[in-house]
Amino acid sequence: MDLHHKVWNQEQQTLRKLLTHPEDHNQAIGLFLRQHAMVHSGVMSNLKLWSFEDEIWRGLTEENIRRIPDGCEHSIAWIFWHLTRIEDVTMNLLLAGRQQIFQQEGWHEKMGIPFYDTGNAMLQTDVDILSAQIKIRILKEYRIAIGRRTREIVLRLKATELTQKVTPSRLQMVYDQGAVADGARGVLDYWGGLTYAGLLLMPPTRHNFIHQNEALRIKTKLLKLR
Repeated sequence: MDLHHKVWNQEQQTLRKLLTHPEDHNQAIGLFLRQHAMVHSGVMSNLKLWSFEDEIWRGLTEENIRRIPDGCEHSIAWIFWHLTRIEDVTMNLLLAGRQQIFQQEGWHEKMGIPFYDTGNAMLQTDVDILSAQIKIRILKEYRIAIGRRTREIVLRLKATELTQKVTPSRLQMVYDQGAVADGARGVLDYWGGLTYAGLLLMPPTRHNFIHQNEALRIKTKLLKLR
């Protein structure tokens, strides 16, 4: 693990602690924004920080991005789709109680794929289809829009809200809108058990970091195949 990845992990542990202390709210939100920026493209935040996402995209062709190497379940395209849909759903529907960005400005239509859900429990044949058909440029633009919306939402959070849990009606809204597939309803139970602080730790920060590690391993395999 290089220094950037090690520091990110250490700061995630600090963030976890800060979020449990209301008196440290401003410091916690500031650290969240820093962690979040580093698992999105540098363009998203313009903070001039190291970006794990940019590290992954760098040096890859579109063919690389769509390819699922032998022994892997996903493509890099699918990973970034999954990460972005999860962040859109959890931050907008669950945390803010507002519409997903995916439902606005024609993002679904522009993406060029028949899928609407987060990709949890997606069949391998559908992973293949998504990887082959998704418009990479649009995916990157959607991801920037999601990252910026998340930051707007988090900046409005009050310290007293961090101990709250998502209401059942918001969880039901996720399912009713088809954002989570039938075979993945267990993820709703998981999100329902988290506080708002817990939601900040997993989908928009830690979840990104975990899957971007997966994407980096795929990239390493792809570059060896050249």
